[in-house]
Amino acid sequence: MTTDAKGNNSSNVSPENPQESFAETALKLGGKSAEEARRTGAIDSADDNVEQLFQPQYQTVNSPAHRAVWDNGLPVDLFQSVPSEAPADVRKVMDESVAVVNRHREAGTLMDDNRKIPAEVLQDLGEVGYWGLLVDKEYGGSGTPFRNFAPFLTRMAMADPTIAGLASVHGCIGAVDPVRSFGNEEQKQRFLPKLASGERLSAFALTEPGAGSDLTALNTRAELDGDDYIVNGEKLFITNVVPGRTIGLVCLIDNTPAVLICDLPHEENDQFQLRKYGLYALKHTYNQGIVFNNFRVPAANLLEPKMGNGLTIAYHGLNLGRISLCANAAGTMRLMMASMIPWAHYRVTYGEEIAKRELVQRRLGRMAGLIVGCDALVEWCSQLIDQGYRGEMECIIAKIFGSEAQKEAAIELFMKTHGGRSFLHGHLFGDNVHEYLAPCIYEGEGEMLGMAYFKSLVKHHGKTYFEPIGKALAAAGIKKPNPLNPAHAWALKGALLPYVKWYLGQKLGGKPKPSLPSMPSALREHAEFAADMLQRSPLEISGTMQKHQLKLADRQCRMSELSARIQSLVIMLCTSLYAARQGDEILQTAGDVLCQDIKRQLTGKRPSDRYFRKVTKLGEMIADGGFQSVAGLNPDSILMPYDRS
Repeated sequence: MTTDAKGNNSSNVSPENPQESFAETALKLGGKSAEEARRTGAIDSADDNVEQLFQPQYQTVNSPAHRAVWDNGLPVDLFQSVPSEAPADVRKVMDESVAVVNRHREAGTLMDDNRKIPAEVLQDLGEVGYWGLLVDKEYGGSGTPFRNFAPFLTRMAMADPTIAGLASVHGCIGAVDPVRSFGNEEQKQRFLPKLASGERLSAFALTEPGAGSDLTALNTRAELDGDDYIVNGEKLFITNVVPGRTIGLVCLIDNTPAVLICDLPHEENDQFQLRKYGLYALKHTYNQGIVFNNFRVPAANLLEPKMGNGLTIAYHGLNLGRISLCANAAGTMRLMMASMIPWAHYRVTYGEEIAKRELVQRRLGRMAGLIVGCDALVEWCSQLIDQGYRGEMECIIAKIFGSEAQKEAAIELFMKTHGGRSFLHGHLFGDNVHEYLAPCIYEGEGEMLGMAYFKSLVKHHGKTYFEPIGKALAAAGIKKPNPLNPAHAWALKGALLPYVKWYLGQKLGGKPKPSLPSMPSALREHAEFAADMLQRSPLEISGTMQKHQLKLADRQCRMSELSARIQSLVIMLCTSLYAARQGDEILQTAGDVLCQDIKRQLTGKRPSDRYFRKVTKLGEMIADGGFQSVAGLNPDSILMPYDRS
C-alpha cells in the first residue's frame, strides 16, 4: 500500500480515475455522491494508516475477533487471559491514589460548592503519581502496563467514577497518548513530565458542532505564520477543559487533519474562549466548548506521525479509552449492587424483605453476570494491547458491552429495585442517571461502532474476493452483472474463481473443534456453542455482502444486527473462559448466567425453570454478602427510612 502526501490510500485505483481508491469507486457505483465517497475514503485511509503502525501479526486481520470468524479453527489461546499483578511501585501509586479519594470523601472535600472535583483533589492525586500512571518512567511517570491500568480503573470507579474517568481522559484520549505515541523526543521531554505530575492535566479536542461521528466534517483550521500556527474554529463537548489545560487539538492544516499540542492560557482572552453550556452528564467535572480566534500555537507543537495524518492520531488513543470505559462500568455497577443489597434487606413488603423475592434476586444475579462480563473483556482486551495488538474490534466490543450493561443495570435492575426513592435528590440513581446513560454515546455511539466493527470484520474478505470482481466489472463497463450472460461470465472468469473455491470450501469442508482448557461443564458448553457459531458465520456474512453488494453501506440495520450477534458470541466465549478460571463459585455462576442470557437472545428460546432457579439462587447468595468485591462499599444511605415494626 502507498499513501500520498495527505495520507490517502492510493492503491487499488479505479480505471476511470487513477487517483481514486476502489472503495470510493464502489461507493459511487452504489449511488453515492463524489463528496460522500471522498469523505468515506478519507476515513478508510486513516484506518489503513493506523493499521500500518502495528506489526502484521498484530493487525486487525490477525486479531482474535477476526480470526474467530475467518480462520479454519478457532484460536482459543488468543481468547485466554490471566490475572496480572502490577509492579510494586505501580501498586503503591494505585493504593495511594485510592486513599486520596477516600480521604477527601470522608472529609467532605471531594466536591466543591459547585459539585465539581476541586483543584486540591486533582493536585493531591498528582502528588501521589495518579496522572502519570501511563507516562513512561523516563519522563516522570510510572510506566504502568495497560493490563494493570485498566482493571485499576474498576477499583478507582468504586471510589469515584468521575476520577476514574478523568484518568482515561488524561492518559488515553487526552494529550498523554498522542505525545507518547507520536511525539518526537523534544516534544516528549517538553510535555510528558508536566502531564505526569499533573501540573498540566489534558483533554482531546476533536468534536465540533458539525463533526462527531463524521470526522471528515472538521472546520477548525490552523495556518502557518512564521514559527506559529494561527488557529481559528470551535470545538464542542470537550471533557476536562478549563484554562491551563494541555489539549491535543485536531484541526485542518492545508486541508489535511493534523494534531497540535496546545498549552491553553491560564485565563480566557480574546484568542481563547470557553463556551459554557448546561450538560446533565459529567456534572462533576468540566465539559465545555472552546472558541479559537487567531490563537497562536508554536509550530514545534505539531505531531507528525510516520503514517497518515491527524485522524491516525485520533484513532490510536480511542481503543484505550474504550477499554477504560468498560472498566469504569464494572466499578460503577458494583456501586449499584452495593446500594441494592442494604435496601433489599431493609425494604419489607407483605411482611418479608424484598431480598427474599425472586425478582430482586434475579436482578442481583443478572447484575453479577454483567459485571463479570465487563471484567472478562477488560482483562482480555488490555492484555491484547500490551501484547502489541491493535485491538480495534476487541475494544469496540468492550465499549459497546460495557456501556449497554451499565445502562441496563441502572434502569432495569438498580432503579426498579429502589422504586420511587430512585428519583429523590441525593439518591445514587437520581443524582447520576445521566452518568449511567452517557457512555452509550462517549467513545463512539454504540450502533455506529457496531457498523465499524462489521466493516473491520468484512474488509479483508471483501478486498480478497469481492474487490477483484468489482474491478473486473468496472473494467468491462458492467454495472448489473448477469451470470447467465456469456459476455459477463467471460469477463468475470478469472476474478470469480477464487471466491467459488472459498465458498465450496466453507460449504463442504468441516471445521475442527476448539481445543478448550479444563472447564466446568456448563461453561464448557457455552464456549463450545460460541466457537461453533462463530465458525459457522462466514457463509452468512459473505452472503450478506453478496446480496447487498454496493448497497451494503446503506443497509445499516442489517449490518448492525449481524455485527451485534458476532459480538455477543465473542463476549460469550471470553466470559465463559474467564469465569472458568475463577476460584469463586459465585463468579463462575455469574458467568454462566450471562452466557445463558446471551444464548437465549441468539436462539430465541424461553428461559427454563432451571435457569430461574440458578439466577435467583445466585442473587440470594449475593444478597447474603457473597459477591466479595463489593464488601465494605457504602455508596449511599437509605433515604426516607420508615418504621418496619
